[in-house]
Amino acid sequence: MNTKVSLCGVTLDNPVIPASGTFGFGYEFAELYDINCLGTFSFKGTTREPRFGNPTPRIAECTAGMINAVGLQNPGVDKVISEELPKLKKVFRKPVMANVSGFSVEDYAHTCALLDREEQVGWLEVNVSCPNVHGGGMSFGTSPEAAASVTRAVKAVAKKPVIVKLSPNVTDIVSIAKACEEAGADGISLINTLLGMRIDIRSGRPVIANTMGGFSGPAIFPVALRMVYQVSSAVKVPVVGMGGVASAEDVIEMMMAGATAVEVGAQNLVDPFASKRIVEALPAAMEKYGIERLESIIGKAHR
Repeated sequence: MNTKVSLCGVTLDNPVIPASGTFGFGYEFAELYDINCLGTFSFKGTTREPRFGNPTPRIAECTAGMINAVGLQNPGVDKVISEELPKLKKVFRKPVMANVSGFSVEDYAHTCALLDREEQVGWLEVNVSCPNVHGGGMSFGTSPEAAASVTRAVKAVAKKPVIVKLSPNVTDIVSIAKACEEAGADGISLINTLLGMRIDIRSGRPVIANTMGGFSGPAIFPVALRMVYQVSSAVKVPVVGMGGVASAEDVIEMMMAGATAVEVGAQNLVDPFASKRIVEALPAAMEKYGIERLESIIGKAHR
């Protein structure tokens, strides 16, 4: 069984990638298992300046999923480079995906330029889609022009492949994906979380201090699959699919919809071994469905 895939010219042993914000900077999970079994992973969303994140409570449970409004809590790009990446290098020998957020086009360009120089960074995953940060993230991802302007600015400073992560909280995701491709994106990541909320019936108040947050988990899988299908048929660059992925079968389905690689998000928070289990289950799932080479099924649903 051949599980290898090529993402923007970089070969992965398998297509399974823990998603940003669900896997920290990797070394915490390396205490539980050898994370080199993964294709790669996308590290915690990094911004130009350190961020404490949103006020608490910032997590709410819901049927078949969860809502979070962590708010991009991170130590800032300088600390990520000086402290987090050296720790990661001790436990992870593969290229890692650097997830970047910003509050202005200049922010994105500055942070990406610094991370692009880091030897261990294989791809820049540019997040124009965070639904729970005021004044950044999703405001860039909901307009084709704004998403394209971020893409162009990052491409101007980066040599590594640039993968733009899109928001599902839009009317027409295809037009935004195409605008990013035309602006030079090397790949498209989708989807980030849907916007959701919960209300505490006893108090009548929203559960999350931020009122709303990002809804993720198995409940959003059909929406994510539909968007991956739509975008992958409209662009020529590779698509990284995510949203509610919880099993090897979900990975196969995402790839058939058009994804070259597949990120696992909320499931890592439910089960810290989730991504490892999915990697281990892939060969048996491939055998069950008569798949000898995973790359051969990319976009099969379109054919």
